Amino acid sequence: MTRWWPLVALATAQFVMVLDQSVMNVSISALVEDFDTSVTTVQGVITLYSLTMAMFMMTGGKIGDIIGRRRAFVVGLVVYGLGSALTAAAPTVLVLALAWSVMEGLGAALVMPALAALIAGNYQGKDRGVAYAVIGGVAGAGIAIGPILGGWATTVLSWRVVFVGEVVLVLVILAMTRLVGDTARPGTAPRLDVVGSVLSAAALGVVVLAVLQSSTWGWVLPKDSPVEPLGFSLTIYLLALGGLLVWAFVAWQRHREAAGRDPLVHLHLLRIAPLRGGLLGLVSQNLVLMGVFFTVPLYLQLVLGYNALETGLRMLPVSVAMFVASAVGARLATRLAVRTLVRSGLWVTLASVLLLLATVRPQMADLAFAVSMGGLGVGMGLLASQLGKVVQASVDASGRSEAGGLQFTGQQLGSSLGVALIGAVVLGGLTSAFVANVEDSPAVSRQVTEQLTDAVGPGIDFVPSTRVETIATQSGLDPATVSALVDAYEEAQLQALKAGLLGAALLALLSIPFTRDLPSRVPEPVTGAAPVG
Repeated sequence: MTRWWPLVALATAQFVMVLDQSVMNVSISALVEDFDTSVTTVQGVITLYSLTMAMFMMTGGKIGDIIGRRRAFVVGLVVYGLGSALTAAAPTVLVLALAWSVMEGLGAALVMPALAALIAGNYQGKDRGVAYAVIGGVAGAGIAIGPILGGWATTVLSWRVVFVGEVVLVLVILAMTRLVGDTARPGTAPRLDVVGSVLSAAALGVVVLAVLQSSTWGWVLPKDSPVEPLGFSLTIYLLALGGLLVWAFVAWQRHREAAGRDPLVHLHLLRIAPLRGGLLGLVSQNLVLMGVFFTVPLYLQLVLGYNALETGLRMLPVSVAMFVASAVGARLATRLAVRTLVRSGLWVTLASVLLLLATVRPQMADLAFAVSMGGLGVGMGLLASQLGKVVQASVDASGRSEAGGLQFTGQQLGSSLGVALIGAVVLGGLTSAFVANVEDSPAVSRQVTEQLTDAVGPGIDFVPSTRVETIATQSGLDPATVSALVDAYEEAQLQALKAGLLGAALLALLSIPFTRDLPSRVPEPVTGAAPVG
């Protein structure tokens, strides 16, 4: 039993890292109210958390190679714990963004790659397979418990209580880290590629910012773009800049390798087919999951009026099913091809999101909603049970930190893009659908329609329809016009949510062809793996 104590510490850390995102998704309405802000702002804060991790995950993995994986793990936990403490006391949304999105994100960027390397270093053979299965199960448990815990805390006490609990858990993990054996990277310690770190972080940041702001600025033609070069939205220019930064990053990595200096990431790792397939799968998984997890609470809380606890309970099927399917998928991998399991997971996910789309209506369709959420959990669980193991099994000990950095970069890039992209579809769709519905309504005069079209041109926020009713009434409109505007907004809400879910389904469908690089079975941990040095 003694040999499993390191796993307890590492699994607890995994649980804490996963818990944050699932907790905050059911607390959107509470955050909007507590900080007197908008859904768009909360969307930005949630996106920034995942984005910070994505921007610095590869750098965090390299720092682990330089200072030691266990030391990086400890330093990351300290930063994360301090961020949690400050988040619990955050007086403004700006402090929330700095503490939760930035500090906790940076801490997690150190912890996660080190965690993956420490698991591989502390366990061998069959024990390593068990350890990865436990970590996957704990991640599923974090997703399962997060909505319920966040919903209960937000409704009965405060969402801040969760972060106080995280501080306590971080202290417990720190006390247990002495039981975790350190794993040194073979050979001499590398040097940090500062230029590569800056280029990779800037590239990811610019691309996600462009997607996040697209609903406000417009994708190509400007809506409320701060500048309009040559008559186009700033979004398209930021996307082009992001592509240029990616090219510069790749060129710089090749230059470093050619000069015999340590790059941030050895690009030849991406030529390993199973690793490449695993990374693409992780991006796809989190694109869909976090996109749905952003959309569903908007439906439950702002359309149906459920509180955070009721929202968590109705999201429970996806979490429980994901936990169970992850455990079952790990066992099925001994008999079925990894590629088969992942493709099956994507098809189940696609069918479930389409069914979920059909349940978005003015009244809750309880059974169909629960079945679709459970199906989504099954699909996601099958993916979660395979992809991390494929990535780590594709390299030897010298490449585990880099593989871990790439693995969690893929996960968090998918998460941040999922919230930003699906959020942009929902918020942009809300504005266009509302305007179209008002224009089609015979109860709204042409004058009011023109005034409203001008007012909402830059975009509108996702709010309860009662707020629209209040604003319209205070504007001095007659009851018939107010009623027509409320009906138009409520219909636009459903149309926008359906557009977001349809986007998530399309992402799942487009992901299927990219599974061709996945192996027919999980490779042995060392045999055939590609060294990094």
